[in-house]
Order: sequence, then structure tokens, then C-alpha cells
Amino acid sequence: MAKATSTLDWCVVRLGDDHNWWVSETSDPVRWDVDGLSIIDPRQRDHLIELVDPLRDYGFDQDVMERGFIPFRIEKDLGGGKVRLKRTKESIFESEEKLFMLPDILDEENGPYADLLDLLTRCRVKMLNDLFEFESKLTVDEVEDELREEQNSHFIEGKAVHSFEEITAILDFMPAGYESDDEKPAKSTEEDDDLPELDEAEEEKLKNDESLKWDEDDEEEGDEKEKDKDKEKGDDEAEGDDTKGGGEEEKPRARSRGKP
Repeated sequence: MAKATSTLDWCVVRLGDDHNWWVSETSDPVRWDVDGLSIIDPRQRDHLIELVDPLRDYGFDQDVMERGFIPFRIEKDLGGGKVRLKRTKESIFESEEKLFMLPDILDEENGPYADLLDLLTRCRVKMLNDLFEFESKLTVDEVEDELREEQNSHFIEGKAVHSFEEITAILDFMPAGYESDDEKPAKSTEEDDDLPELDEAEEEKLKNDESLKWDEDDEEEGDEKEKDKDKEKGDDEAEGDDTKGGGEEEKPRARSRGKP
């Protein structure tokens, strides 16, 4: 497979109306058909790396993912929503460069990209069976059949399936009746259910959120309420002394909480 892709040195990509990148030209037009050929951009690459991280406990091998893609770096902005990319040997996991990733689909059935999809599906199934107590164990065949059915519907509609959407469909897969946002162990404790874990970035974001800085405001508001109550009490006592022994007077109106 390395020999088959060795002549692919560069490619030109365009930004589609769906905000995904698609290949419009390659240095090897004989082997690579650009019709519906998608490529993953740097932002999508970062998101996929984040999504596969939990699968490491279920047999994920990042070397398989490295082999499943051909990495490219940005060489030149051609304008008009097109960019020329140059092939690189950088690692898609280790490199800090903004890399594009072209799925190696020269052999769609048994190639590196097909191996990656198979691995991700098996890992996802293992994770779901570990986290949830299904009535019957989820199988790889069930997941593949459901995903294939969805892809076929896109094919009938004449829509090309982008590789990013193809992979995230696997990594986000949940059986009917379950929500992907509720992924948590079936045997979790009440404390774990009530207190979701936050990563460092989320904690820092919450610390800097002005809308959550309520302690000082609440204390000040509490002091104001106490002052209002004391003043109302004093007014009521004074009025009681003035009307003592007389007939019933109209009750004082409730104090307004609006601004003066």
C-alpha cells in the first residue's frame, strides 16, 4: 500500500457548501478519483483525536489510525476557497502543525482506512457493552448494519458521505432508546451521577464566567433585605403607637423592591 500512495505528493482541496473540505485535484489522477473524495481538516482532526481517546481502554491502537490516513500540510492558499496541500511525514497525533488527513481508500474493502473503521467499530461496541446493561449484548454486525443503512440512504439521495461524518457516526453511535450525552457506567454511584466530571479547560472557563460570580452579590442583596426588614419593623411599631386605642387603620402597603 505504501508504494501505491508514494506518488501522491500534493493535492488541491476546496471548501464545500457543507463547510467540509473536498479534494478537487491530485498529483496522481490515475489512482485517485477525486469525485466525492473528502479530506479531514485540522479542526476535525483535533476533534477525532479527542473522541478516540476513551477507546484506548477498549483496544484502540493509534498506529492503525496513523496508517489509515495520509497527512498533508498547507503549502499555499490559492484563493477562491481552494488550498494546495503538500504531503508530510508528520504524525497526526504528535504533530503541532495544522494537518489535513486524507483517508487511504485505494483499497476500500481491505485497505488501511477500512481497517481503521473496523477497529473503531469494535472498540465502540466494547465500550458501550461495558458502560450499559443492555438486554442483550450489542454486536459489531448490528452496528455496521445500522450505519450502512444510513449511508445507503445518503447514496440514494445523491449525497457524498464525508469521512469525518463517517467516523463520527461510529464514535457517537448509540442504540435506539439511549442518548449519546448520557454515556456513563451502568454501575455508577449517585455521587457520580449528580456531579459530572469536568476537565481543566471547563473548570477554568467556569472560574472566569462572570455570570457565576454570585457570592458577593448575594451577600450584598442579603444585607439590603435585612435592612429593609428592620426598617419595616420600625415603621410598623411607630404606626402602631400612633393608632393605639383608635379604630382600624389601612394596613401599610408592601415595600416595593424596585429601584428608587
